[in-house]
Amino acid sequence: MKFFVSAGEVSGDFHAATVVAELRARFPSSEVFGVAGSQMIREGCQPLHPLRDLNVMGVGDVLRALGRIRRVERSLLAWCDVERPAVVILVDFSSFHMRLGAKIRAMGIPVIHFIAPKLWAWGAWRVKKLKRSQDRLAAILPFEPAWFAEHGIEANYVGNPSAVSCSGGWSSSDLKKRLKIDDNRFLLTLLPGSRPQEIKAHVGLLAEVLRSARLQYPDIAVVVPLAPGVNEAWLAPLWRQGAMPLARDQEGYALRADAAVAVSGTATLELALWNVPTVLVYRGSPLMMFLIKRLVKVKCAGLANIILGDQAVMPEFLQQEATSKRVIGALLPLLVPASEEVATQRQAFARLRQQLGVQKPAEGVVDMVDELLFS
Repeated sequence: MKFFVSAGEVSGDFHAATVVAELRARFPSSEVFGVAGSQMIREGCQPLHPLRDLNVMGVGDVLRALGRIRRVERSLLAWCDVERPAVVILVDFSSFHMRLGAKIRAMGIPVIHFIAPKLWAWGAWRVKKLKRSQDRLAAILPFEPAWFAEHGIEANYVGNPSAVSCSGGWSSSDLKKRLKIDDNRFLLTLLPGSRPQEIKAHVGLLAEVLRSARLQYPDIAVVVPLAPGVNEAWLAPLWRQGAMPLARDQEGYALRADAAVAVSGTATLELALWNVPTVLVYRGSPLMMFLIKRLVKVKCAGLANIILGDQAVMPEFLQQEATSKRVIGALLPLLVPASEEVATQRQAFARLRQQLGVQKPAEGVVDMVDELLFS
């Protein structure tokens, strides 16, 4: 039996790798092929194309790579037509995968989409495309099945990858031991993003916030997590104020600090799951923010806030509102462990963890494979 699994970008490689591992565990004699990154290959996926053939960012890169992307699509369709995989699993990367999925289904091969596209936030007009491109839809946010049901698509919540990965790892004490600070010392974490343009847009703001926080709480310790590939020199304004770096790729990594200021992204959901009271900030290009205001249908930017009823449990400061004065005003109450603001966030985070659960998404996806093969 053959399976085909595709991850179109680096962030999908990890999620797809968990599916590859689960497929090989449940179907030991099967072979798994796909558009694969290093993590998928480690789990035994045989690459038809490397991930870099599809992994592009930004409109300019997409336009320049369009010819290559079309060639990859034709190659994958030809392979599916000849090899007839039992099931195809397409992971995230919705623009490419919805088109590919529709063409594979037209061959009579069943298709699963894992990580439902966020049509509830923007792009609801693509519902018809999504209907044509999948036989099963695996959602990783608990409110998504109801939204898709209202739009005529059955989706199943299979669990959330961050909820699983954040359920273990270092304790708060473990983290402070690694940083060589006293267990009773307050630990603030600052997360400036992982991409160069994000760091450039936010490092000055975070440095100002740290300077202001230290005026009132001079003894706080400060840690800045470093994603692989981040140049430490980009964060010099934080190092000059005594912030400590922490590599994200260590075994057991868990950023269970006492409070945080974080750039909007997956990291803010992780902080909520680690029970870290947080202030969320984001500064983007004027064009991007113009488009977001007109296209995005949710009020909040942070994923934890969206899941918790689209309300700013974590205070959010976006674009021109992301000033050091506003951010420090929201942060200072979080530097008092017994404050009402800390209690309110942590109560909400407990609800969030309950909603997300700790079921492993890959198991739910492969349950769908079982249904398609044997029901």
